[in-house]
Amino acid sequence: MGKVAFGLACGVAVAWCAVATVLVGRRIRRRMKWWRLIRVVKDLEHGCESTVWTLRQVASAMTVEMRAGLATHSGSKLEMLVTFVDKLPNGSEKGTYYALDLLDTNFRVSRVQLGGTRSSTLVCDVYQQPIPQNLVTGTSEDLFDFIASSLKEFVERERDVPEHSLDITRKLGFTFSFPVKQTSVSSGTLLKWTKGFVIKDMVGREIAECLEKATTKKGLKMRVAALVNDSVGTLTLGHYHDIDVVAAVILGRGTNACYLERTDAIIKFPELLASSSDMVINIEWGNFYSIYLPRTVHDKELDADSPNPNNQVFEKLISGMYLGDIVRRVILRMSRESDTFEAISSKLSVPFILRTEMIAAMHEDDSDDLTEVGSILRDVLEIPDVPLKVRRFIVKVCDVVTRRAARLAAAGIAGILKKIGRDGTDGITDRCRDYHEMRKTVVAIDGSLYTDYTMFREYMHEALTEILGEGVAQHVILKVIKDGSAIGAALVVASHSSYLVDSVQL
Repeated sequence: MGKVAFGLACGVAVAWCAVATVLVGRRIRRRMKWWRLIRVVKDLEHGCESTVWTLRQVASAMTVEMRAGLATHSGSKLEMLVTFVDKLPNGSEKGTYYALDLLDTNFRVSRVQLGGTRSSTLVCDVYQQPIPQNLVTGTSEDLFDFIASSLKEFVERERDVPEHSLDITRKLGFTFSFPVKQTSVSSGTLLKWTKGFVIKDMVGREIAECLEKATTKKGLKMRVAALVNDSVGTLTLGHYHDIDVVAAVILGRGTNACYLERTDAIIKFPELLASSSDMVINIEWGNFYSIYLPRTVHDKELDADSPNPNNQVFEKLISGMYLGDIVRRVILRMSRESDTFEAISSKLSVPFILRTEMIAAMHEDDSDDLTEVGSILRDVLEIPDVPLKVRRFIVKVCDVVTRRAARLAAAGIAGILKKIGRDGTDGITDRCRDYHEMRKTVVAIDGSLYTDYTMFREYMHEALTEILGEGVAQHVILKVIKDGSAIGAALVVASHSSYLVDSVQL
């Protein structure tokens, strides 16, 4: 009996050891899974780190590239394009003007009436039309024929205007937010497409000519009297309401910036000195690059997978088109390396399935159980029943990616202010600077990333104050300007109507 009891005891002990081994193994695997998950997030935080020192280096690099772009045609990643907008509106403009705004996925037509005072500006009609996807990658003729047909429909619906006959030649401000080499305020050739457009036969062609040819074909007399991009339109409208506006930044699906520069600083075009003292410069800052830009493996993979690798690097770090896909790539890595979601959802491999507005919704989810985070993971990425702890990690990822983007955008603005001497340095030490004597500086801003994403906006303001210092930052105002791409284009037409600049071959 003693031997039997001993044998049973040994058997039970072995069984308990086996059970304990299984339980300990499971616990270790669970812990390893969490450690791998934490490592992914920590790697992201490290790669996206943007200290004040880093941001100031980025700002200085932006200034250096701006100077280089003004001095030569090929010595900088920044195009620093002359816009020929050398006369900004003063509020006395009168007349009826039309504006066409070619956005990323749609275009908008507006009719703007100016009554000679700032308070009498009136947008009478607005018509918005989505652009079919096949036209985004088709031919230039197909795209402009489509736009011309919509313009004609818009004009034909005007019944409150006495001169609604198609025989009247109408002046149009065309907001074309892609890199353009301008030859006058109303003409220019396309340098390259961005924002997903790939119409190869359009590159190098005259934009206004293509549109006017299409409108003529449709029997509509419409002359492109101003060709601008959305940042130039925003600066123009901003300056119309506030003469202290000296720059404009677009932070939406795409991003760009422009500012008012002295013509004597535009070394590559000395002939401009004879015609004007100031000129709006289109920076095309989406193509900015510096070794100080904090980039992760996810950013580099996104860049490599894009239609334009090694280009638009700054845009891929800060614009609304890309933030969602950066987050998607991080979540995919979390899923692969830590087995976070059991099986890997096929949706995680679909580029751009996670849009930036979804990132904002998850980031700003203040519910106790992060309901919105769970809904987006379930409905968009098809990842059901995500534990609350994992949802918190997802929110952290959104926070890290958004914070970096906002802080880099602030560094870009600081670089512009440094270039025009509005950053408070001027070679004077902090101890002897009188901040009260600094001039107010206003930067006009538009774009849903800034206007609709609260956390992005707050991070950006915080970073700009850190970079400039509180004494300087209190004199820098970021002012939201809505509809600059429409009304602003019409204002450029109005302010230049008295003297249309002749085309200059540059």
